[in-house]
Amino acid sequence: MKSRGENCGVFGIVKDTDCVEDIYRGLDFLQHRGQQFCGIATCGGGRIYLITHYGQVGNTFASRELETFKGNMGIGHVSLKERQPMMWQGAVGEIAVAFSGNIINSEALLTEMKDRGEAFYHGLDIEIISKLILQEKGIITGISMLAEKIKGAYSLVVLAQDGVYAARDVYGFRPLILGEGPGTYLVSSESRAIQNIGVYHLRDVRPGEIVFISEKGFETKRQLKSPRRAHCAFEWAYTASTDSKIDGRYVQEARNNLGKSLAERDREEGGIQADLVAPVPLSGIGHALGYHMVSELPYQEVFLYNRYADRSYTQLTQEDRDRMAKKKLSVLRYALRDKRIVLCDDSIVRGTQISEKVRDLKNAGAKEVHVRIACPPLMYPCDFGISTRTYGELLARGFLANGNITTLDQLKVLERWVSERIGADSVRYNSLEAFVEALKMPKESLCLKCWDGKSPIELLE
Repeated sequence: MKSRGENCGVFGIVKDTDCVEDIYRGLDFLQHRGQQFCGIATCGGGRIYLITHYGQVGNTFASRELETFKGNMGIGHVSLKERQPMMWQGAVGEIAVAFSGNIINSEALLTEMKDRGEAFYHGLDIEIISKLILQEKGIITGISMLAEKIKGAYSLVVLAQDGVYAARDVYGFRPLILGEGPGTYLVSSESRAIQNIGVYHLRDVRPGEIVFISEKGFETKRQLKSPRRAHCAFEWAYTASTDSKIDGRYVQEARNNLGKSLAERDREEGGIQADLVAPVPLSGIGHALGYHMVSELPYQEVFLYNRYADRSYTQLTQEDRDRMAKKKLSVLRYALRDKRIVLCDDSIVRGTQISEKVRDLKNAGAKEVHVRIACPPLMYPCDFGISTRTYGELLARGFLANGNITTLDQLKVLERWVSERIGADSVRYNSLEAFVEALKMPKESLCLKCWDGKSPIELLE
């Protein structure tokens, strides 16, 4: 099984003036979705201009370089593991392609395509998607065929001579949002890249929808049949930015609700003696604020976030994740001396980072540290492009090697086991039922495979 290291964001635009500055700004607002690589492609004068870089968009694209991009339409990409967009020549002309997601059956597709004589640079998912599109006589037909060939998740943008094509897989795993303003039409992995440019957030691209974006606006070219919706629930708990709105649900609201749920459970089980509630920044802030609203414990920052650090969870290797975790937070000793702290975070994977945070707080003078986790225990690797990578990385899996957490009593036993391993005075997770309830979305519209092991695709096979 290949590693599950994908994390990225896509952006596309068509407007009535040159667009490269808007792509640059849009990618900057999506930078939290991938910090290793970035790329921009624009179309003007009958040709495509494309440049990719290693690093963050704000640090790698100089003003003089941006001036070389011509055209009023283009796409962009930020990534954790590979350079995108990629440019191709085919029967449909010159195109550039970028996507977010993960192809589960990539190895089988690679073998099949190589046997037919196809050549690849590295065998990346973006190469497979691009070549599948180019095998057909038209872009719309090519994108439509992805639903038949690909097992996995994708939200993609294709830049062609006539405009930008945007599409979402038939399950809607990865988010994709449309926005419009005066003379401007956008598509983005998150609404924050739309609203912060000053453009109106229109709607989400529907699962299986293929949208053509031109100077005339949006046109649904094809709506493929969607077997069911399977939006990644982890988007609301961690991945997406707090100021985004995805599939009709505000991320901030969801995180506040998840924190409230944790506080309500503590209250139902007799309450907790504590002096303050604090987050593990940045993703833990919304959860801690929700906990604060219900518990009425004072909200207090106990970690200072290093604004120049990247997200530790989205690093490619465990060594990189541990290194970034150490770099991004420092302890605010004044705030926590002799205090009993409720510490809120989004999830526990291996437990290494949260145990270090607990130790740092206690070494700095905290009397007690009670850990509260918004997500249920992670029990399965993710197949669809984000979250965990192997069974061996999952702390909770070490407690329950086979099967799922199905009762509250079983969850409590796991929590005691985890608290011993991370050095906390107590640990509480949201149950899967409480987690879904806090998101305020139908369970059948979510992908919960990280927690219950049920792949939306396999359930339909």
